[in-house]
Amino acid sequence: MGMLSLPGFLSCGKKKDFSLTNEKDAHSSDSDENLERGNWSNKGDYLLSMVGYAVGLGNVWRFPYLTYQNGGGAFLIPYTLMLALAGLPLFFMECSLGQFASQGPVSIWRILPLFQGVGITMVIISTFVTIYYNVIIAYALYYLFASFQQVLPWSDCFSWADEFCSKTRIVSDCNTTLHGEIIHANYSFVTGNNLTCINGTISYKPVQFPSEQYWKEVAEEEVCACCCHPLLTGALCAFSKVTLQRSSGLDETGRIVWYLALCLLLSWIIIAAALFKGIKSSGKVVYFTAIFPYFILFILLVRGATLEGALDGIEYYIGRQSNITKLMEAEVWKDAATQIFYSLSVAWGGLVALSSYNKFHNNCYSDAILVCVTNCVTSVFAGFAIFSILGHMAFLSERPVSEVVDSGFELAFVAYPEALSKLPVSPLWSFLFFFMLVLLGLDSQFATIETLTTTIQDIYPRVMKKLRIPITLGLCTVFFFLGLICVTQAGIYWVNLIDHFCAGWGILIAAVLEIVGIVYIYGGNRFIEDIEMMIGKKSRLFWLWWRMCWFFITPVLLMAILVWSLITFANPTYGSILYPTWGTAVGWCMIIFCVIWIPIVAIVKIVKAKGNIVQRIVSCCRPAANWGPYLESHRGERYSHIVDPQKKKEHEIPTVAAITYKQH
Repeated sequence: MGMLSLPGFLSCGKKKDFSLTNEKDAHSSDSDENLERGNWSNKGDYLLSMVGYAVGLGNVWRFPYLTYQNGGGAFLIPYTLMLALAGLPLFFMECSLGQFASQGPVSIWRILPLFQGVGITMVIISTFVTIYYNVIIAYALYYLFASFQQVLPWSDCFSWADEFCSKTRIVSDCNTTLHGEIIHANYSFVTGNNLTCINGTISYKPVQFPSEQYWKEVAEEEVCACCCHPLLTGALCAFSKVTLQRSSGLDETGRIVWYLALCLLLSWIIIAAALFKGIKSSGKVVYFTAIFPYFILFILLVRGATLEGALDGIEYYIGRQSNITKLMEAEVWKDAATQIFYSLSVAWGGLVALSSYNKFHNNCYSDAILVCVTNCVTSVFAGFAIFSILGHMAFLSERPVSEVVDSGFELAFVAYPEALSKLPVSPLWSFLFFFMLVLLGLDSQFATIETLTTTIQDIYPRVMKKLRIPITLGLCTVFFFLGLICVTQAGIYWVNLIDHFCAGWGILIAAVLEIVGIVYIYGGNRFIEDIEMMIGKKSRLFWLWWRMCWFFITPVLLMAILVWSLITFANPTYGSILYPTWGTAVGWCMIIFCVIWIPIVAIVKIVKAKGNIVQRIVSCCRPAANWGPYLESHRGERYSHIVDPQKKKEHEIPTVAAITYKQH
């Protein structure tokens, strides 16, 4: 019947309706304003979910690296400006959109049917990202369990290490004086003859820290049977030589690394358990997963600040004397803009999905500012915690801080674990750090999966009311199996490939079309009137800044970042390892699959519209007839034309004929 159709999905301006009878599932309660879709139990649930979604792994392993790389404290100037000019305007726009119409990232495009493919692109990219993002959580879980040992397995060159493993630099050769002549000799010859190296002539062997080999050295078949995880009662009792069991390249898939697969399964079980009742359950879980990482960061900062060399690390982070001249380089501004853009999670669909469960008159303006500021302050705060301990590591290894600092995986799974292994009671600090990474990752995953279930709910509302738990479990199960390719011996190459293509300029394309469509086609002033229906009338002066950003500054910045990203785009590599041609082709296929829906949906909608080509395009550029607030009580005069055909009259008795009419 009409129950499983896609109402309004591929039509322009036709009056369809998603609303149902006032049935309730676990997603809603009697106290909700919107009994059909449900609302957050309280504002704290929403704010912590938004903070958990925005504050992720990038705040810990990317922002500090960019700060010291781009002039130290001076980098905070372009970072703050980009927050105000690009990040916050987009964040506020998406929160307002979701809250106003109470729809997810696909159905929200009733506002502009021609651009509904943008919402599909957001959802598909989020799907790709959630597959590999959970693999990163699996890495953190593996290290977390590995921390339950008296001696951390990456603290020294144990039996799994090769001859290049060393905790200190190893001299290879140098110039020395023998019988009055300067000769170049092997270091073993120099020491064997009680000679000394001439300063400035020493060459070192290419060695690796134990933590580096433990993480990424090419795998061998050895198994260390002495390393056990008590918490898993033997399930992870056999450590292979290294974490990844990494193969030589994407061409060599190898076998599934079983202990990483178990960690991946555990991660998906946690997510499924947290989301089995949708926002009603995840909204409670985030009170722990969103807040506890701050306690861990504070503990790590206090511990790090008391260590020798910590000041050197912090000075390297913010700069003993900030390099203001760096602000003259375009690369610095580009890094600031991209970091803001990605750390706030705009244009992924999650902000719209989470905000769609707000009550209509919630102050989304103050929420947007609070979450954005919290996200940026967290990034700065995390930098102090990270660099204080890295400074101590540099002090112990007698190397400059620059040689122990990395970004991304290298920071999280090599540099920082190496530093933690040098502390007293190192297993405790290691456990806290990786527990923090797990929590930061899970928060973001909760919101991403909720984005997908919200999309399904908007398209198939009756199905979600009856089968929310099975659908949620089904999604997690499918994503687990899809993620198994990322826990093979070539898994890290797949993780890097998906991140390189899907989490890049595809999102920028969606963001540019989103702001251009809403501001220039739907109408920026019209959108402001929609917002005022929720938060009340504001002065022209209040909206001056937002108009400047939405109409000009933010679109220009996004276009500049997009063009820059396309110009500087390079084929993916993992360290010095190049990807095969077919691997790069797969990456292009993934991103094309993500964005191709934008023109496809636009063409289908134009074809289905009536009139000549111009009339069809104009029709699809107008809001659908059912665009507006979800509940009739919030529509006012501006949206009084929306008729809810399923609204029962006060004393109407629901007959079989009436029910049949509704379904058709």
